[in-house]
Amino acid sequence: MTTQPSRLGALDVTAWFHRRTWSVDDVDADALAARKAAEGTTVSVVLPAQDEAATVADVVRACAELAGELIDEIVVLDGGSSDDTARLAAEAGARVHQDGAILAQEHGAPAGKGDALWRSLTVTSGDLVCFVDADIRNPSPQFVIGLLAPLLLEPEVQLVKGFYDRPLAPAGRTEPCGGGRVTELCARPLINLFWPELAGVVQPLSGEYAGRRRLLEALPFVTGYGVELGLLIDTLQHAGAEAIAQVDLHERTHAHKPLDELGAMAFAITQVAARRLAEEGRATALAELSHRWVWFSRTEGTVVAQSRDVAIDQRPPLHTLREPNRARGAPP
Repeated sequence: MTTQPSRLGALDVTAWFHRRTWSVDDVDADALAARKAAEGTTVSVVLPAQDEAATVADVVRACAELAGELIDEIVVLDGGSSDDTARLAAEAGARVHQDGAILAQEHGAPAGKGDALWRSLTVTSGDLVCFVDADIRNPSPQFVIGLLAPLLLEPEVQLVKGFYDRPLAPAGRTEPCGGGRVTELCARPLINLFWPELAGVVQPLSGEYAGRRRLLEALPFVTGYGVELGLLIDTLQHAGAEAIAQVDLHERTHAHKPLDELGAMAFAITQVAARRLAEEGRATALAELSHRWVWFSRTEGTVVAQSRDVAIDQRPPLHTLREPNRARGAPP
C-alpha cells in the first residue's frame, strides 16, 4: 500500500476549524427563519428509527416545534420495528415510511442505516435535508437550528456535522466525554492518517448532520453504520474541505452500545475507509479483504469465539437512477 503526502498541514486544519466551526448559541432562530423564507428554501428532517419507542416521539415533537418556520416536513424511516415506534412517531407529527417499502423492487430489502437514509431522499422534498437519530434522550429544537445555520447563511457550505459531549455512565459514575469510543479509537486515526483535511472534524461519525439535496443526491451511500464516514470523505473529494462545516450542539444523551457491537461497527467503518482508499488507488482492492468479524466472550469461565459477517454494500448516487424524484413527498 502506498500513501500520498499530506495535503493539509496542522496550521491549515486549525484555520479550517476556526472558519468552519459554529456554536448553536450564536444562532438567531428568527433571523434564520427569515433567511429561509426570503430564499424560498425548503427543509426536510429525516429520522431513521428501529425499535425506538422510548424516544422517537420526543425527538419528533422537538423537531415539530420548528414546523412551518424552519422545517417543512418531518419523516421517520421505520426499519421494521417490533415495538410502537411507527405509531408513536405518527402521533407526534411525523410522516412515517417503512424503509422496506421504498425502492424495494429495484434494490431489494434495506441493508442498514445508510440504506434507509439513501432511500429517504426519494420520499422527501426539501432543498436541505437534516438527519437526526431517533434514540436521543435529550432532544431539542436547537439541534436542527444549529445544523441548518451554516447551510442557510453560507452558500458555499454543503454539509454540516453536529458535535457534542456524549456522557457515559459506567458503574454508576459519569464520564462527561466518555462516549464516542468508535470515533476516537477507529475513525479519527484513519482520518488523520489518510484524510488529514478532515482532521478538524470533531465528530465525523455524528448521526446529526445536514446537507444540500444536490450534494446528497450526487454521492453514493454506504448501506450500514459506515454511512457517515463515507459521506464525509466523499464530500471532501466532491466539493473540498471548505464545503464542510460543523456546529457545537453541546450535549447528546442516548443509550450506549455494548463493546461487542462497537467492535462490529468499527470493523464496518474500517471497511469503508479501505474501500475509499482502493477507489483512490491507495490501498488493496476491497475484494481482497475479509468481511468476517470474530469476537470473544467468556461464558461460565470459558472463552468462546463468535463470528458473523459484517459486510458493507453501497447504493449509487441517487441522481444516476432514472426518475430520481418520482416518489418525493408521496408514500411509495
